[in-house]
Amino acid sequence: MPKTSARLLSLLSLLQARRDWPGQALAERLEVSPRTVRRDVDRLRELGYPIVAFKGPDGGYRLDAGARLPPLLFDDDQAVALAVALRTAAATGAGIGEAAARALTTVRQVMPDRLRHRLDALRITAVERTPGPPGPQADPRVLMALSAAVHAGEVLRFDHSPAHAPRTDETGGSAARPRRVEPHHLVTWGGRWYLVGWDLDRADWRTFRVDRIAPRTPTGPRFTPREVPGGDVAAFVAARFRGSDGPDGWPCRGEVILGLPASEVSGYLRDGVVEELGPDRCRLVLGAWSWAGVAAAVARFDADFEIVGPDEFRDAVADLARRCARAAEQSGDTPQGG
Repeated sequence: MPKTSARLLSLLSLLQARRDWPGQALAERLEVSPRTVRRDVDRLRELGYPIVAFKGPDGGYRLDAGARLPPLLFDDDQAVALAVALRTAAATGAGIGEAAARALTTVRQVMPDRLRHRLDALRITAVERTPGPPGPQADPRVLMALSAAVHAGEVLRFDHSPAHAPRTDETGGSAARPRRVEPHHLVTWGGRWYLVGWDLDRADWRTFRVDRIAPRTPTGPRFTPREVPGGDVAAFVAARFRGSDGPDGWPCRGEVILGLPASEVSGYLRDGVVEELGPDRCRLVLGAWSWAGVAAAVARFDADFEIVGPDEFRDAVADLARRCARAAEQSGDTPQGG
C-alpha cells in the first residue's frame, strides 16, 4: 500500500481528472478499502479541498468548485507537463511571456529536487508559425530525456521512425541502425516538437520529429557543442522548413515595385522586406519555396507591379499569367447549369 501522502496525491489527481467517482472505483484504483478512501477524503477536506459526497446506487465523491484556491498538489507527470507548458508559453512571445515566466518560477520553488533538476535541464526554442492540424503528440518523458541530453552535452542514440510504421527485425527491434546525434535544441514549430542536432553519421545538421523518436540508453560520450549555422536556432529551423540549406531565408526570392503604399503592404508580411518609395509605391522583396510561390505571393496584393528580378521570377510570373488566362477562357466556354 502506498504511503498516506502519496495516496492523497493520487486520490486528488483522480478527483481532478473526472467529475464523479464512485467510492468503490476509487478504492480499486488506489488498491485500498472504501473505508480508507473515506478517511483520505476527510484529510483532503481538512487541507481545504471542497470534496462533496453524492448519493446513489454506488455513492461517491466529487471535487467541487471552491471559494478560494487551496494548496495545489501535482503528481510528477502533472508537474512536468505544467512546467513544459509554462516554459513554452514564456518562449513564444504570445503576450503572456512575463506572467508565464513568473508562474514557472513559483512552480519551480515548490517542486522536489528530483523534478527541479529535470525542469532546469529543459531548453526550449519557439519558432513562430501558425499551428497545423492536430497530429501525434510528443511523449513528455521523451521530451525530458532529450532535454537532459541537450543540457548535459551527451550524444544521443535513438530510433527515428518515418511517417509510415517502422520496419522491425525478427526480434521485434528496429531494423535500422540507431541515429547518433549531438543534440543542441528542442524547438516548437507549427504545433510540433523537433530536436535540432548534428548527425554524426551524416556529418550534417538535422531536425527530427520528437513524436517519432525512441531514445536508446545509455547516452553516448560528452561533446563540445557546435554553433548552429548563422548562430540563431530559430532562424535556422525556419529556413530549413522553407527548403533552404542556410539560415538566410527562402530558396527563391523575387523583387518588385508594387503600386501600393508600404503601410498597406507591411501588415501582411511575415519575412518579406518592404521599402516605401512614395505615397502609392513601395519596393517589395518576397521569398517562397518555389518561383511559382513567389509569383503567387505578389499577385495576391491585387495591384499593378513592376518586376525588378531575377529572371527566374520573371519567367514564373509569365507562366502564372498564361495559366490564369487559360483558366479564364475555359471557364467562359463551360455551359452554365440551371
